[in-house]
Amino acid sequence: MTSAAQPTEVIGQEPPFVSARAIILPSIVAVMFLLFWDGAVRLSGSQLFPKPLDVLWGLVELAQKGLLIKYVVASLFRVTWGFTLAVIVGIPFGLLMGSNKLVQEAFNPLIQGFRPISPIAWIPVSILWFGVSDAAPVFLIFLASVFPITVSTAAAVKSVQSVYLRAADNFGLTKFQLFSRVIFPASLPQIVTGLRIGLGIAWLVVVAAEMIAVNSGLGYLIIDARNAGKRYDLVVAGMVLIGVIGWLLDLLMRQVERFQTVKWAYGTLHD
Repeated sequence: MTSAAQPTEVIGQEPPFVSARAIILPSIVAVMFLLFWDGAVRLSGSQLFPKPLDVLWGLVELAQKGLLIKYVVASLFRVTWGFTLAVIVGIPFGLLMGSNKLVQEAFNPLIQGFRPISPIAWIPVSILWFGVSDAAPVFLIFLASVFPITVSTAAAVKSVQSVYLRAADNFGLTKFQLFSRVIFPASLPQIVTGLRIGLGIAWLVVVAAEMIAVNSGLGYLIIDARNAGKRYDLVVAGMVLIGVIGWLLDLLMRQVERFQTVKWAYGTLHD
């Protein structure tokens, strides 16, 4: 007797390599976009807006002058500090709000009042407090990302399924064990989603803050290139760098979702 045929695919198992389609399709779209961009500039006869090759040579020029790495590192440095501070404050406070009704009732109105205020509106205040220094954009990034992290963490705790809590009660877990073994692991997938959103907002804010509050970084590159001789090739080069780095940061956060302690909540269709 031969054994029954084994399934060729295990549900939820990650493929051993990236599929060719996941590489080919985006590449085709990217090439089509570049061709459309180049053709649109040529047909319009614009002398200001650069063609893709002009932007490429602009990036080469920045690299040769040593400014490319300098500006990228400056922006990433500010985002790292601001986002890290937001995580340190937002996750514990969100866990506390989600698990303690008294804290929720006391602080939620304050958070909901500050949350809609655009971080850009805080730029004059941040310059007044911190001057033209790295502390100003770090403060703005912290403000921009701490609220979505806090709110998503509190919502994650509140959305823990009651069946988990009843099972923990049946096993006689203490409050600390309930929190560390049940509530936090069950909340983790939604917390990671909040971190992903917060990081995207942080990257948006650092560019705006660097246009006003400091004299380095990708935001400063864009505003300086526009003012100094209207170098729109460098302006678009800065925009390209912002988009590529933002995509890489989001890709990095998506890898966190693949950890086994997080991935279980996304089901078999998550990729």
